[in-house]
Amino acid sequence: MTSKLKEGVMQVVFTLCACVSILAVALICIFLFANGVPTLFKIGPLKFLLGTTWKPGNDIFGILPMILGSIYVTAGAILVGVPIGLLTAIYMSRFASPRINKIMLPAVQLLAGIPSVVYGFFGMIVLVPAVQAMVKTPFFKTVLHVKSGKGMSLFTAAVLLGIMILPTIITVSKTSLDAVPNSYYEGSLALGATHERSVFCAVLPAARSGVLSAVILGIGRAIGETMAVVMVAGNQTWMPKGLFQGLRTMTSNIVIEMGYAADLHREALIATGVVLFILILLINLCFSLVKGGSDHA
Repeated sequence: MTSKLKEGVMQVVFTLCACVSILAVALICIFLFANGVPTLFKIGPLKFLLGTTWKPGNDIFGILPMILGSIYVTAGAILVGVPIGLLTAIYMSRFASPRINKIMLPAVQLLAGIPSVVYGFFGMIVLVPAVQAMVKTPFFKTVLHVKSGKGMSLFTAAVLLGIMILPTIITVSKTSLDAVPNSYYEGSLALGATHERSVFCAVLPAARSGVLSAVILGIGRAIGETMAVVMVAGNQTWMPKGLFQGLRTMTSNIVIEMGYAADLHREALIATGVVLFILILLINLCFSLVKGGSDHA
């Protein structure tokens, strides 16, 4: 087999793989929109998106509490995971010795391989009791004016998701930082900057595109996570009432009720999936605009 024929065969194989990926995404979109959009108009877009009551037994389907729950939990995960993950990636890329990296890299990879249900058990056994005890302390009652709170809450879910997105943010950010040419760092040193200033003011801005990609992937992991959130968030269907109160996300709502849902109830859950899908697309679009301008988006 000649080299030209090999190249032709591999080109066909790669093209077929790309077509399969595109077809899978297209089929998912067709299924979601074909089943969810008619239901959305059957219930009423405003009633469905802005309704604050979810009572399937009475044919009342308002998912605003779940939309806000997903946004709040994801925002909390970003506040927890992005600073820690980014600083860890900077340390591993520009400060840590090879001996330390030999220990940290396998640890980060192991963190990425832990199933979400194990994270959920960790949250139930460790984080929930810790948060419950923390809320009852005099500091929270007198200084922070937290009158009541639960272990299964928005705060617990945000902390757990922040831990879960760490491997994604660390690995992608570190790869981006390692890819920055050394001339950036050396040029900054030549101009009189310190090591720390060179890293944060020359290397990190040059890796901005990769860091934003890490944040996007982390948000996708956080907003789409289900099992761990179900186990620690409390799963109340009313509007989120505070940082230490329970809530329910869109993914949790689908998983909890899809097993026994039927007719309009089932269709409403599929429509919830459509809303989640569109929300993720909007988040990616916003980050693409920030990342590379309107032409890149």
